[in-house]
Amino acid sequence: MIDSKDLQLIKIIQHGLPITSRPFNEIGNQIGMNESEVIERLTCLKNTGLIKRFGVIVRHQRLGYTANAMVVFNIPDQSVVKVGEMISQAKYVNLCYQRPRQGTNWPYNLYCMIHGKNRSKVLQQLDQLIDTCKLSQFEREILFSRHCFKQRGAFYCTPTASSDLAFSVAHG
Repeated sequence: MIDSKDLQLIKIIQHGLPITSRPFNEIGNQIGMNESEVIERLTCLKNTGLIKRFGVIVRHQRLGYTANAMVVFNIPDQSVVKVGEMISQAKYVNLCYQRPRQGTNWPYNLYCMIHGKNRSKVLQQLDQLIDTCKLSQFEREILFSRHCFKQRGAFYCTPTASSDLAFSVAHG
């Protein structure tokens, strides 16, 4: 069961962790918990599924990676997990995940993201990926980004939520 301390913790972390050597200690100081209690509660919230994922958002464009391609593949369902595992091993693949196909106009079920400093490097890496993972026989599309949208994690608590839980998810 979630309590008021968990709710306070969720409200703080949804805005990101403080950039410090001990972020969980700093968060704990804000809400009257010690560092180990913050870590323990976050672990419990993740293990129960209330927090789905805890990770880093890299602002790749600020680092000079301005050529960004989402590559989508139409992989047979019986092979998609194996192929996805191979693709995700490539050091230049940042994301790799499966999604359901969307009718006959969008038959793709495996997505991967490649970030690069220029378009030709991304295409070179894609050629290498296709060769290494033996993907040439699969239908695919390469979708280069034209705009970088705001990236952020899930938003769990509405700004008007008081002591009761009001959850919503906003993806950006």
